[in-house]
Amino acid sequence: MKRAIFPGSFDPITLGHYDIIQRGISLFDEVIIAIGENAEKSYMFTMEQRMGFIKEAFKDEKRIRVAAYSGLTVDFCKKVHADFILRGLRNPADFEFEKAIAHTNRKLSEIETVFLLTSSGKSYISSSIVRDVIRNGGDYTGLVPDTVRF
Repeated sequence: MKRAIFPGSFDPITLGHYDIIQRGISLFDEVIIAIGENAEKSYMFTMEQRMGFIKEAFKDEKRIRVAAYSGLTVDFCKKVHADFILRGLRNPADFEFEKAIAHTNRKLSEIETVFLLTSSGKSYISSSIVRDVIRNGGDYTGLVPDTVRF
């Protein structure tokens, strides 16, 4: 079985994330959306809210699971028997950042990282932009799946 994790904070999940997950499921038998918890980071949405947004968005897709984790991503991969990490790339800066992480993960473990380019029209969307729109009372609905409501 080809199992991949798609790690991130998903604070909140965006249409860019959704795009990568939808396309990733065609490459893997199972995709685990792995919501990272970092004690040093302040989140807009609770872990329960983030999990709820994602579970609802993919409730009809049996090959997608959602799980929370902390610590090293490669350790979580070992725990769930995933051989791949799925990552989305929006721009060249993402590539440089993600490349360094992929090399480190490969050094620490035999985990392969698979990169997908975000679809045209979604590459400008990031969780930090969405949070800023929300904080300032803007209309965020065209940036996130319909399940992101509060």
